[in-house]
Amino acid sequence: MKILLVQTSFLGDTILSTPLISGIKALYPDADLWVMTTPLASKLVVRDPFVSGVLVYDKRKKESGLSGLLRMRQRIRAMAFDRVYSLHRSFRTSILLWLCGIPVRIGCENAGLSFLYHKTRKRNAKDHNVIRDLSLLSGKIPIESLETDLRLFAPARNELDKEIISSLPQPGGYVVLVPGSAWETKMWDWRGYLEVARFLLRRGLDVVLLGGSMDTEVSTKVAGGTEVIDLTGKTDIAETMYIVKNARLIVCNDSMALHMASAFKVPNVAIFCATSPQFGFGPWKNRAVVVEKKDLACRPCRRHGGRSCPTGTEACMKDLSPDEVIGAIKGLLNIE
Repeated sequence: MKILLVQTSFLGDTILSTPLISGIKALYPDADLWVMTTPLASKLVVRDPFVSGVLVYDKRKKESGLSGLLRMRQRIRAMAFDRVYSLHRSFRTSILLWLCGIPVRIGCENAGLSFLYHKTRKRNAKDHNVIRDLSLLSGKIPIESLETDLRLFAPARNELDKEIISSLPQPGGYVVLVPGSAWETKMWDWRGYLEVARFLLRRGLDVVLLGGSMDTEVSTKVAGGTEVIDLTGKTDIAETMYIVKNARLIVCNDSMALHMASAFKVPNVAIFCATSPQFGFGPWKNRAVVVEKKDLACRPCRRHGGRSCPTGTEACMKDLSPDEVIGAIKGLLNIE
């Protein structure tokens, strides 16, 4: 049997969906399992020994629009999949998989044009997103019997860029700070991260800053006048996985780094600003402390964050005390 798993959402969503890989293989151990995902997210799953191959769907650029959809249809049809599980709930994905004519199509009950699937599964909004994703397999096997560990496979140290290797402290000897996010209202104020960095440096700990190229501005502010190792915008996804896996602690916003820390079971201080772990995207199966500004009537304001604060106060981003974050760090690292 040839099976396709579709997950073309954000990077963090891809990480949270990886238990489905082991779940599908538990159901169909001899199946040829492929994953369709975005160009960036492909780096998260390509090393998984359960995955036979990755279909890259560049839906924002090369395969955008109707012509791109039809080209992707040709690629998928040529591979003759017997079954597809789709986590992506867009109208476009539903139409694409229907056009491919895959004999068994299974999607989410709340997907756009869900009638184009042969079977749909209900997602319980109260569950963690890991469990919600695994609900695609309900009816075949009890979810509680499935493996729920996140699956990420980092490269070896010698596979990293030489400049990255030379700048990194020894494994387990550094703390990673990730002050950025794809959404502005998910970002704790940079001054708070600066206080955290100074605290860690005073305790003799090395501090590494990570993030994408879009995060260089905020990381520059956090790094200013300190001895942190700023690798923001200098690492690819694979190198980021290695650095996170070998960190002593991760301090980050509600972002991909949180889920990467969960996957590698690295202790994590997760800072939630506009969003909330009650939406099902909090830490998973690692030692973690969630820090958030409580008792704000305006939060959570959005499920995935936003570009600007709807009240104009940015209270959830600016009023959270660094002392609370530092207190969580002390508890996880057992330091004073």
